[in-house]
Amino acid sequence: MSANRPRKLAITLRRSVIGYPPKQRAVVCSLGLRRIRHTVVRPDTPQTRGMIAKISHLIDVKEV
Repeated sequence: MSANRPRKLAITLRRSVIGYPPKQRAVVCSLGLRRIRHTVVRPDTPQTRGMIAKISHLIDVKEV
């Protein structure tokens, strides 16, 4: 991969948000995840990494 090309992360929702605090539900929604096993691709930025850290127990992350 070239140095100037931004990295991407594939984020998959693995667990339901039922029973989790509203702030964690909001993070899942802001990432664009809608249902279990739904995968979205997002840029690897500090903001995305922060959101991932908040809901790491609900998702799987792979570098694309």
